[in-house]
Amino acid sequence: MRKKESAKGENAYLTVYLALCITLLLSLCLALIEGARRNGARLETEIAAEVSMQSVLAEFHRELFYQYNIFAVDSSYGTELPGKANTERRLEYYLEKNLDKREVFLGFLFYRDFFDLSPENISVTRVSVLTDGDGAVFRNCAADAIKDDVGLNLLTELQDWIQVIEINCLEERDVEAEMSSLDGEIQEYDGREFDIGEEEPYVLHVSNPAGYLEEQRKKGILKLVLEEDSDLSDHAIQTEGLILDRMERGQVNQGNIDIKELSEGEQLLERFFFQEYLLRYMGHYGRECDEDALRYQLEYLVAGGESDVDNLRTVLKKICVIREAANTLYLYSDQEKCSIAELAAALVCDLAMVPELAPVLEAAILLGWAYAESIYDIKVLLAGGKVPLVKDRDTWHYGLDSALSGNAEEQEDTGSGLSYEDYLRIFMMCTDREVLTARAMNMVEADIRLTPGNGAFRLDGCYAGLEAYMEIGSGYGFDFQATREKFYID
Repeated sequence: MRKKESAKGENAYLTVYLALCITLLLSLCLALIEGARRNGARLETEIAAEVSMQSVLAEFHRELFYQYNIFAVDSSYGTELPGKANTERRLEYYLEKNLDKREVFLGFLFYRDFFDLSPENISVTRVSVLTDGDGAVFRNCAADAIKDDVGLNLLTELQDWIQVIEINCLEERDVEAEMSSLDGEIQEYDGREFDIGEEEPYVLHVSNPAGYLEEQRKKGILKLVLEEDSDLSDHAIQTEGLILDRMERGQVNQGNIDIKELSEGEQLLERFFFQEYLLRYMGHYGRECDEDALRYQLEYLVAGGESDVDNLRTVLKKICVIREAANTLYLYSDQEKCSIAELAAALVCDLAMVPELAPVLEAAILLGWAYAESIYDIKVLLAGGKVPLVKDRDTWHYGLDSALSGNAEEQEDTGSGLSYEDYLRIFMMCTDREVLTARAMNMVEADIRLTPGNGAFRLDGCYAGLEAYMEIGSGYGFDFQATREKFYID
């Protein structure tokens, strides 16, 4: 009897013990399940936030990329009103899609959402707009797009060319004004009367030996360097409403992400790469694109006019100023050519009996000779050839007779020196950086607006990077926060 009672007591003791153990084990399992749920939900939140941000950046503006190789999110998404609210909606959309399990195949039969996550509060807190810093972000994106394809040897050459121009004051010397002054001195002698003992006084008739060239100059640079049947572009743009106009009126969207400060050396490299980017992705005379708002886009960056013809004329005048100064510099250094000019001047003065006018006529002959050579040089450049910045005896083309008579000869490429593009490089490097950047952004906006569906395109609505704050809630009573910052370039 006691043995039976003892066995019953032992069984009751084991039952209570197992019940307590099972309770503890069950609590442990539930705690592990809840921990797995919470940690899994946190991991899914992190992944969904990362993928959703990447998805937002994947919606870069296609036309901006195709034409100019720049990645940026157009916050207008094809509408007329860009803004962060549009991007927030796109981010929320992607979060919902990445967190939603309802689209799992036959999920309603075999699957239950273990995390039950959904976005609750989505906010784009900071953005980097392409136009921030007077276009510094745009300039950085452009430089990054090309820096791996351009060698720095060209930068050294460009600096050497600019140094030669600055040392010799080639852009500052106004040879046309010098010629006008000399012509005025010659005109003072023309028509003078001298009493030589005869009944009627002797009337002096003397003219500028380079007068024919000065008459030609009045025609304008385009008529002198281009053939009459040249197909000049008649394109023009209306700059009102473009980014430069809006910047001047203070009507642009601003980002709130700090722009990295560059050292002097880094600024030089960025400027160089930016210019090479412009040379690759924008057209100029001799390499035009009919689909662009302007055919001579690089000329617009230098001149800033609204029509192709005006911009081309301005650039060619700037080239002519440098070529005249450089050619004059060479002529005065060449003793043989100076002797030829001196002899010609002396002959004219002897015939007119005004020996005191010889230095003036000699200078006029040399300047006219330099101008004729300069017109020839520009023709070579526009034909795709090269011309040395400062010539020597081997690269000089015109003889004095041909120059003063205007007998044009066939252009011959010397094969060395500067090309038309090189002069554009020089002019862009000498243009204020912010002005050059603003004009480039003007050109980009004008071109993109010509494409279907982009009539209201604005660069100040394009984001090169953004930061977003995301709150993700769970149906199981907890929530998570995630902050992500993404840029197209580092």
